[in-house]
Amino acid sequence: MRPARRRVHRAELEDVRVGPRATAERGSMTVELAVLAPALVLVLVAMVAAGRIVIAHGSVEAAARDAARQASISRDPSSARIAALTSARAALAREGLECAPTVSVDTEGFSAPLGRQATVSATVTCEVQLSDLALPGIPGSKVLTSRFTSSLDPFRARGDR
Repeated sequence: MRPARRRVHRAELEDVRVGPRATAERGSMTVELAVLAPALVLVLVAMVAAGRIVIAHGSVEAAARDAARQASISRDPSSARIAALTSARAALAREGLECAPTVSVDTEGFSAPLGRQATVSATVTCEVQLSDLALPGIPGSKVLTSRFTSSLDPFRARGDR
């Protein structure tokens, strides 16, 4: 026995694009791609810039922590400054961050009498270059600053004491 033929309704035929309707939309996908591709590239480059800034900020924070810790185990303010600068530069080099850091160390805690709580603080400033991204609206560089405070041993001799 032969299977019964299925009748095709006119509404179903309208969904099938044949003839002038089909050619009117030809190339529309190319236009959509041409419009969306630059926007997607801009979003991708902006994400790279944001990621670079976040990673660099973490590196600057780590450098400030290392600098403050090294300064806190020094015996006098001048060696604390040298240790902090050396430590910050080494930390940034370890992280692969290329910048000329500015390191300032607050060594007022070294003048506190023995037996009293005292701290030393290190501030690291680094200018991260973004000019290689060439994205409109993003500056050529971003200055990142981080500060960390470390305690001095209250019973350890400081300076010439």
